[in-house]
Parts: sequence; structure tokens; C-alpha cells
Amino acid sequence: MKKTVSVMDILGKKGKERIVMITSYDSTMTKIVDDADIDIILVGDSAGMVMAGLDTTLGITMDQMVYHTACVTRTRPRALVVGDMPFLSYQTGVSDAVANAGRFLKEGGAQAVKLEGGLRVIEQVKAIAKADIPVMGHLGLTPQSVHAFGGYKVQGRGDEAAKMLMDNALALEDAGVFSIVFECVPDAVAKEITDALSVPTIGIGAGPHCDGQVLVIQDLLGMSKEFKPKFVKRYAMLFDTIKEALDKYASEVREGAFPDDEHCFKE
Repeated sequence: MKKTVSVMDILGKKGKERIVMITSYDSTMTKIVDDADIDIILVGDSAGMVMAGLDTTLGITMDQMVYHTACVTRTRPRALVVGDMPFLSYQTGVSDAVANAGRFLKEGGAQAVKLEGGLRVIEQVKAIAKADIPVMGHLGLTPQSVHAFGGYKVQGRGDEAAKMLMDNALALEDAGVFSIVFECVPDAVAKEITDALSVPTIGIGAGPHCDGQVLVIQDLLGMSKEFKPKFVKRYAMLFDTIKEALDKYASEVREGAFPDDEHCFKE
């Protein structure tokens, strides 16, 4: 029986081994991910964009996030599964935050949750952690705050902004998070904060000095020709591969080449 990755395993990697995190939202992709050496699967609220076609992450609901999380955990992956708490599932207060975090574990089968923000949601973080639900923090560019930020912009530039980021990170650590995602943060700032924390940091557009890295799986696999942020490295270009297969299928159907004898049942 395969040994699953635990929160304690992730904490133990700090300063010793880089942490690999990737998103997944369905059982088919998770089975492939599980065959690779991945430490954490994030069922991200990015599902609202890459799976549902929304323009931002704001529209995805708790019910939808629990559904995607359950699709992932039914495959019983080795990786630690983290459910991403969607917009307004925790900002409205401590009671809502704990109840919704609990749904990810009870209904979704996740082992932990992630939420965005630092000091402004610190009471929610403390309460969720006190309920024995492991919490991953998320600082820097927090997509649920896209309208407050005025767009998707790098965060933590300048001494004052960098200090604010550090203060928020230390507060999250004190509140009991087991790791923190840093998104779109200058690499030098991410390094300084990573060195100051005892919990692992996971970067996305935050340079090489974080304790781990995360990418959206559709971005990594090149499943869109249009969308390629600066911090994304495409390890494949599946858009072209899939389109080629579909074009071939369409052509063979129209020409009567498929199905052939190999794909037909006989009396």
C-alpha cells in the first residue's frame, strides 16, 4: 500500500528537500499526477477559470469546489490534497470559515485547506487550525482580491510593501499554518521571507528561493495557446497534440476510415 504524504512530511521538507505542488481538478488528471512524484495536489479555485471558463476565480462556489475536491480524492492519490477555499467562503466570519473548511475534509476528502490573505483573515486561520484542520496560507498576488489590486500585479515591491508582506507571513506562521504560497512576489523578497519562516514557502512567480513551487497543470502542459504568464514554463504543448489527434479523428470519420474491422464486433 502506497504511503501518502502528510502535513508533517511537508513541514519536514523545510530546508532539506524542494516541495512539488501541482493543481488538479478531476480523477483522470489526478491518476496521471499520482503516477508522477508530486508532493501536494492543490484543488485550486482556479478551476473556475480553467474548468468552468470564468474570467476570474471569484465565481466558483463552495459546492463546486467540494465536487472537484471529491473527484480528486476518489483516486486516493499519494500526494497531500489541499482544497482551496473560494471567495466569500471564509471572509464573512470565523463561523463560516470553520464550517466551510470542514466541508473540504468531510465531503471532499481533502487533508488540508488553503485560503488567501494574512492579518485581515488571521482570526479565521486561527479558528480553522484550532479545529484541527491544517491550513496553507497564500500571500502576494491573491487572485480573489483582483479588483482591490486593480488587476493581476506583482506584490511586495518597495520597502514598505515588502515589510507588510513579511508581517503578514509571520502572523500566518504564528496562527498555525503549515505552509504559505507566495504568488507574483520579487524573488529577493520571497527569499528574505522564506529564510525568516520555520514553515515552508511555495512559490508561483516568486523566484527560485522558495521551499517549493506550484503551477496550474493546464499551464504547465500547454493546453492553451493564448494564456502564458511570465512565471509559467511549458513542459509540453498539449494543445497542438490534442488538436492533431482530433483533426485526424474527424478526417477518418468523414472519409469512412474509422471504424475499421479492428474496431468492429463480429457475429
